[in-house]
Amino acid sequence: MLAFPAVNLEYLAWVGLVPGLAVMRAAPTRREAAVRGWWFGAGYLLTAMYWLAPNIGPALLLVAVVMGCLWTVVGVAAWSFLHPPVTAARAAAAFAVVPSCWLTTEWIRSWQGLGGPWAVLGASQWQHPAVLALAGVGGVWLISFALVASNTALLIALAAKRSAVRLGGIAGALAAVAAGPVALALAAPVPAGQPLTIALVQPGLTSNAAVRLQRNEQLTASRAGRAGLFVWGESSVGYDLTTHPALLASIEHLSARARAEVLVDQDATNPAGAQSKQATLISATGIKGSYVKTRLVPFGEYIPFRSVLGWLTKISRAAPRNVVPGTGAHVLHVTLPDGRPLTIGVLICFESAFPDMSRVDADHGARVIIYQTSDSTFQNSWEPAQHAALSAVRAAETGRPVVQAALTGDSAAFDARGRTLAWAGTGYRGVLLVHLDLPPAWYRTPFDQIGDVVPWTAVAIAALAALAGLRREASSRRRARGQAMAPATESLTDTRLPG
Repeated sequence: MLAFPAVNLEYLAWVGLVPGLAVMRAAPTRREAAVRGWWFGAGYLLTAMYWLAPNIGPALLLVAVVMGCLWTVVGVAAWSFLHPPVTAARAAAAFAVVPSCWLTTEWIRSWQGLGGPWAVLGASQWQHPAVLALAGVGGVWLISFALVASNTALLIALAAKRSAVRLGGIAGALAAVAAGPVALALAAPVPAGQPLTIALVQPGLTSNAAVRLQRNEQLTASRAGRAGLFVWGESSVGYDLTTHPALLASIEHLSARARAEVLVDQDATNPAGAQSKQATLISATGIKGSYVKTRLVPFGEYIPFRSVLGWLTKISRAAPRNVVPGTGAHVLHVTLPDGRPLTIGVLICFESAFPDMSRVDADHGARVIIYQTSDSTFQNSWEPAQHAALSAVRAAETGRPVVQAALTGDSAAFDARGRTLAWAGTGYRGVLLVHLDLPPAWYRTPFDQIGDVVPWTAVAIAALAALAGLRREASSRRRARGQAMAPATESLTDTRLPG
């Protein structure tokens, strides 16, 4: 996990899996390799999400152990193709199958019902546009594939006895490392578009809803006329604006003073008693549009199988009640100070981990992707930096500038290639003015156009490898049965002498 923020030793991702894969390869049996893969996966998730422990308590261990079982396929693949002797054919198969199995585990756990794709290995490369170029082709999934392929190839180079196979492993590792720069060199330039200045408002840590709102208003007023759009963080408004007309009128007046529309975020309970997280676009004349958070944080905003796991609220800070989700990603339409229209994609907090949501917004014409988050629960941990870094990957995938406004940090902005434009850590309090170059609405990256072809291909490769393994196993059993029956057949032969 040292490859991820906040440590950011991202080069370790290219080599750091080798010891774990070597342990799986050295298992005495396939079953033991699967067990070693399971515990490797559990340990990976436990360390990646350690910062959840104060909130969900023992549920973190439960999640790590249950989801860690997905890595059994990685253990089996490493053992099946890399245990001695490592031939050229098995090494070549391992170079494709082991990364495919790893990618299959990442894609499966990226489904909302299974928790979501936090700590996807490819996200560790967020600081390197040359590697992020792969995300524009196949999403973060293609970066993960390249990283695991590099580790697999290095293990081949270390484990093989024949020099030719070793050289093949070295060549495979070099090819995996070179894939990103090659993709960057071949990528078409992002078309020039219109400039835009966005103000990301970061008021700092406070648990008082009234104080939080006041700070947001003061900071916005202090930058009046200097931005085309002001963005507040998640839960910046702790009231339902439909039942607090005076507060809505105050923000409308603020929009008029700032000479720009304000994107706020409501975290409130409506008169019916339902709680939701809602991004709301407000102009001088009222509410122009809204988006309700769809992908909720497991245990933080809802408890899966609450009837069974509801007891967690008594021993941790797990969600006391389930937040009501929205119906899916959709764009909002801003009117800039000069009267030009602008289509934006707005997503909230945890949704920055999901590649499909930002891709939907880009497909619907969004020219910039905006994330609103809080992260106040996880101050003094690695989570805020890991969260903000995801925006770089989403930018490279969609070919859109991406910004994140956080109540307490980290706020950040990235251009359409994923290059860092601005960053404000958890100790910052103020307004981050970010100057963006927005590509035209028609622009699409290859990933926008082809979607999840890479993970589907990985699933197909893993499935074919599994079927081939089952066939070999069945054939071996038939041969074993035939050999076991041979002595019995001989003992039934009539050996009496004639006469």
